[in-house]
Amino acid sequence: MSQMDVILLQRIESLGQMGDVVKVKPGYARNYLLPEKKALRATKANREYFDKQRAQLEANNLKAKGEAEAVAAKMGDTFSVVIIRSAGESGQLYGSVATRDVAEAVTKAGVTIGRAQVLLVQPIKELGLFKTRIALHPEVSLTITVNVAQSEEEAKLQAEGKAVRRNADADEAPAAEAAPAEAPAEAAPAESAAEEAPAAEAKPKKAKKAKKTEEA
Repeated sequence: MSQMDVILLQRIESLGQMGDVVKVKPGYARNYLLPEKKALRATKANREYFDKQRAQLEANNLKAKGEAEAVAAKMGDTFSVVIIRSAGESGQLYGSVATRDVAEAVTKAGVTIGRAQVLLVQPIKELGLFKTRIALHPEVSLTITVNVAQSEEEAKLQAEGKAVRRNADADEAPAAEAAPAEAPAEAAPAESAAEEAPAAEAKPKKAKKAKKTEEA
């Protein structure tokens, strides 16, 4: 597949640093890098433009990086968001939690970000606590906790590391059904009586045999 050369206007993870000329797939460039102003086509005119604007671009980048570092410091190492979702008894969600959902939760918590800044490897499909990276700047990222629960109370228990009982009714049902299992124990005396009956009948037979001996 053919590739095209672009000049990076900022650091792109797995691609390179600002000013690097790299090869990328045309679709990736047209759909993401170019419209997001993260790169320029590596034409002669754009190379000259970049060289003239490099100092300003680097200054802008340093300023943005400093602002991102300040936000990251304010968020700290224990930043978390709660996302309420419905789920089945096994904890599987009816749907999933995607980058848009996490971005909205973080923004609601006071830090405005876009879905592209949520570095979620794959959608979350079950209840629980999940570590997710957030890119505040191409060179500044931090890890937050996404707490997916069915209620605020459940989210609090999960955050505290306490066990959450989600299907109490289903767990108690077997105990109620097990009660009849004790019935056979009551039938035991009847069986014992049945076993003893033949022994009782055998006594008259012995007496009859003894009588015949006397007559002889």
